[in-house]
Amino acid sequence: MTHPILQMKGVAKRFTLHHQNGIELPVLGHVDLAVSSGECVVLDGPSGMGKSTLLKMIYANYRANAGSITVQPPGGAAVDVTQATPRTLVQLRRDTIGYVSQFLRVIPRVSALDVVAEPLAEDARDDACALEAAREQARQWLVRLRIPERLWHLPPATFSGGEQQRINIARNMIKPKPLLLLDEPTASLDAANTETVIALIHEAVQRGAALVGIFHDANVGAAVATRRVNVGEFREVAP
Repeated sequence: MTHPILQMKGVAKRFTLHHQNGIELPVLGHVDLAVSSGECVVLDGPSGMGKSTLLKMIYANYRANAGSITVQPPGGAAVDVTQATPRTLVQLRRDTIGYVSQFLRVIPRVSALDVVAEPLAEDARDDACALEAAREQARQWLVRLRIPERLWHLPPATFSGGEQQRINIARNMIKPKPLLLLDEPTASLDAANTETVIALIHEAVQRGAALVGIFHDANVGAAVATRRVNVGEFREVAP
C-alpha cells in the first residue's frame, strides 16, 4: 500500500487576538486528512471556514497548535512540518512542496523570465548549460500561459493582476514537486488561461503529484477534483 505523501492527524489552529485581551479564536480542529500520489483534493466550504489556513499550515507559514502534519517525499525521510527546523523547511519547500498562493512575492527588478526560471536555476548552480535550459523551460511556460514576449524582460510588479498570477503559477509549477498546494490559482484569470491551468493540474496528477486546492469557481473545482473535502467538518467552535 502506498504511503500518503501528506498526512494530517489531529491538527488544530487558533489565533490569539493580542489587541483584544488575548482572546483566542478557534479556526480548525481535529483535522485528519491523507493525500496520496495522483490525487487532487479540493477543499470545499464558504469563505472564512479556514481553507487557506489549512494550506498555510501544510506549508508551515502558520504553525499548528496541535497535531502532526507529515510530508513523505518519495524515497526520502518523512518530515513533520510542525516540528521541522527552518533549514529542513527550506529544503522541503525547494524540493517537495510547491505552493501557488493568491499573491506573487518576488524580488523587485528581477525579470519575469528569471522569476519563472529561478526554481530550476537553483539546481543548475554554475552550470551554464543547465542555466540556459532552465531559461528555455521558463520561455515555454510563459508562452503556454500567454505572457507576451515583450513583457519577459520586465519585472512582474509592473504587470496586471492576471499576468502576475500567471507568473506565479509558472514559477511554482515549473519544477515538478511531489506535493502541490493551490490557493485559488484561477481567481484572476480569463477563460482561456483558466483552461490552461486546469490542463496543468491534470498533468501534475497524471505524473503522480498529490494536490490540495481551493477554487473560487465551482466549475474549475469540479473539473480537477479526484476527491472533495468539506472543511466545515474540521471547524472548531469556540466554547
